[in-house]
Amino acid sequence: MTLTAQNSEYMSSAEVSVSINSTWSRIGLLAWIVGGVAGSTMAEDFKAVSELAYRVNPDFFHGSEHLSLGEASGIALNSKGHVFLFQRARPMLTEYDPGGNFVRSIGEGLFTHPHGLRIDRDDNIWTTDDGSHLVLKLGTAGQVLLVLGRKDVAAEADWLFNQPTDVAFGKNGEVYVSDGYGNSRVMKFDRNGKFLKSWGRYGTGPGEFNLPHSVVVDQGGNVYVGDRENKRIQIFDADGNYLKEWTDVGYPYGLFITPDQHVWMVDGGYDRVVELDQNGRILGAIGEPGHAPGQFAWGHFLAVGPDRTLYVADVLNWRFQVFKPTAPTGKLSPYVPAKRMF
Repeated sequence: MTLTAQNSEYMSSAEVSVSINSTWSRIGLLAWIVGGVAGSTMAEDFKAVSELAYRVNPDFFHGSEHLSLGEASGIALNSKGHVFLFQRARPMLTEYDPGGNFVRSIGEGLFTHPHGLRIDRDDNIWTTDDGSHLVLKLGTAGQVLLVLGRKDVAAEADWLFNQPTDVAFGKNGEVYVSDGYGNSRVMKFDRNGKFLKSWGRYGTGPGEFNLPHSVVVDQGGNVYVGDRENKRIQIFDADGNYLKEWTDVGYPYGLFITPDQHVWMVDGGYDRVVELDQNGRILGAIGEPGHAPGQFAWGHFLAVGPDRTLYVADVLNWRFQVFKPTAPTGKLSPYVPAKRMF
């Protein structure tokens, strides 16, 4: 683990660096961070929940020799049901048709270290790159339409990011960016990329973050932030005012809201996918830590299709997994999280 502190803004417990003159201060800070890491690995008191009715389809994608040559980071669907994959190997951004057939690669040379991937209502493609500190908006032909941030420049400013993680869209085209690894905040822009406001700082209190890793917006305009290392989902209004939080859900690596306003979460710490109702209650779960089909090792981001097909980017397994819905089993999920495996 690399430990870093930069301008008194601490990164996540998984990736923090320290630059302090005093040896004793350095030792004290190290002890504080390590203690935080140890605390973050303790499991909630989970109970068995219903098993989500799915079966994995390990052979869904085909037609490209470039598939899954590196860490699988992001996954998204457009209005035509095409599946877009974001991975940390070239080609980094690819498109597949609804049957899993390779269509094309996009944006060669644009990306450094892929992180999040979203597609807006107009089928524009939005990428977050925590290596180059950029958020890009690409048109349907793959052309760059908007650049937020500056390539390879990490900072805390109205127009710069430090390892951004995800992007979401408001009712009127507003753009929300979780600026997560280096800065502990959420930034809000208008549809043209004009900065409007930001909120959040490092910490554990309401409105504070320890790695805001994913962000989504519901039909009412409320903003849900996956506060990953605090193991909670915080909910704000459209202007960043704190409303409430959901705890005891695990590690929210990736969030997705379906039309019924249920929140789907890939828990990259305990390696399962859960469905949450509008009150944050876990309705069901699927998956467990491991490397076999249907298992996860750092499940990262996810998408749910109109037919409830589930798509998951599985980082350490270098793969994108697809789960097809089946008839309900009436069973409880056999996996109950006890500790963080990876």
